[in-house]
Amino acid sequence: MNAIRVVEEIFGFSLKAEDIQVWQVAARAVLVYIALIAMLRMAKKRSLGRATALDVVLVITVGSLASRGITGNAPLTNCLIAILALIGMHWLISLLTRDHARISDWIKGTPTRIISNGEVDQDALLAAHMSDDDLLQDLRQKGVASPEHAKEAILERSGQLSVFKKKD
Repeated sequence: MNAIRVVEEIFGFSLKAEDIQVWQVAARAVLVYIALIAMLRMAKKRSLGRATALDVVLVITVGSLASRGITGNAPLTNCLIAILALIGMHWLISLLTRDHARISDWIKGTPTRIISNGEVDQDALLAAHMSDDDLLQDLRQKGVASPEHAKEAILERSGQLSVFKKKD
């Protein structure tokens, strides 16, 4: 038996989803796992540290493609190629957003000043779809008792609230 036929037998590349054996699904899962680790190592390290909306979309799409390839609902090779293309696109977009502020703002959004000199900007709060309770919770988590104690609070592109306390 030549190597190509052995690989075909192990992974069931030409089989329909309903004809794939349990052990072949397991072999596909291991292959996809190893391939994803290799592909993610090629992606930027920062994407693994803090998830942006861009990263979340990538993870959901990669997960969907990987599951389809593992179960045989789509050809495994096609799924792996699509995942590689998405990771490449993600890398390219991160490169473009690094070097071009306008593209970065369009794709990742811009920070929103919520509090300035202890005063809550209600329009900015509404535009950010934050309630007063959400703001108070975020302030408490940053060790600030109320908006009056904040010199400034900025809703970052990541969705995190950065808070600068007033000097006592």
